[in-house]
Amino acid sequence: MSTTGATDPLAALGSLPGVPESVESVRKAVDRVYGHRIMRRRSNEITSEAALRGARGSAALSGADWALEEVRRRTDFSSDDEARTVGAALRLTAEAGQLLSIWRQSPLRVLARLHLVAAAASDPRVGRPRQDGEPVEEPLVELALPGATEVSGRLEGLSRLIVAGGPAPALVTAAVVHGELLALRPFGSHNGLVARAAQRIVLVGSGLDPKAICSAEVGHAELGRAAYVAALDGYVSGTPQGMAAWIAHCGRAVELGVRESTAVCEALQRGAA
Repeated sequence: MSTTGATDPLAALGSLPGVPESVESVRKAVDRVYGHRIMRRRSNEITSEAALRGARGSAALSGADWALEEVRRRTDFSSDDEARTVGAALRLTAEAGQLLSIWRQSPLRVLARLHLVAAAASDPRVGRPRQDGEPVEEPLVELALPGATEVSGRLEGLSRLIVAGGPAPALVTAAVVHGELLALRPFGSHNGLVARAAQRIVLVGSGLDPKAICSAEVGHAELGRAAYVAALDGYVSGTPQGMAAWIAHCGRAVELGVRESTAVCEALQRGAA
C-alpha cells in the first residue's frame, strides 16, 4: 500500500480521484437490491444462492471455471485439482460467515483459519505465513514475490489498520485487504481464494452487505481474469491512479454481484406470482 505518512491511510485512499463516485455507486446498488420485495420474505434463499455463485466465481478466478449447475450438482470435490479448488472455495464461503466477530479483533487469526479451511491438509506450513524459500502455488498472479520479512511487516500493518478501524468506506477497506493479500501471497497456496474470502468478510462485517448477497466474486469472474490481473498491477504500482483503478474495479465487481442477486430476486418473484 502506498500509504506511508498518512494519518488515516484507508480514508486517504477513499478520496482518490474516482473513488468517491465508485463508493456512492456501490452503495446505491446495494440499497436497491436490499429494497427488493423478495428480500423482505426470502432473504435466506438469496443469501444461499449468492454464496454458491460467489464460490463458483472465486474458483473460476483460481483456474476452476465450472458451470454453476456443475457446482450445484457435484458432491465429491476431491477427484482432481479443479475439483479441490471448487471445494476449497465452497468451504471458505461457508466459513467466512462464522468469522465476522473475530475479524475486527484478530484479522491475522482469521486469515490463518481461512487458509486452514482452504488447504484442508495436515502440512505444517498450512495456516501460517510462508518462510523464505518456501514455494507458492498461485497460478493467476505472476508478480514478484515479496520476501517473508516484508510479508510479515505488511500483514502486521494491515492488521493494525483493521483493528484501529476508521472512517474509510467499506469498499475501500475491502479492496485494500483483497489487494494486499494478492500482492503478498502470504501462504503457500490458495492465496486468491483467501483474499476474496477476506474481501467478503469486510463487506459483510462493515454493514454494507450484512446478508452477504452482493458477491463481489461473481463480478470479478464476470469481468475476467485479464482485467483482474491488470487492476491488481495498478494496486501493486502504489500510484494514486493505480490504487484508484483497483478500488474502482472492486466496486464494479460488487455492482455485478448485486445485479446477479437482483436477477435471482426477480426469478423468485416470477415463480411466486
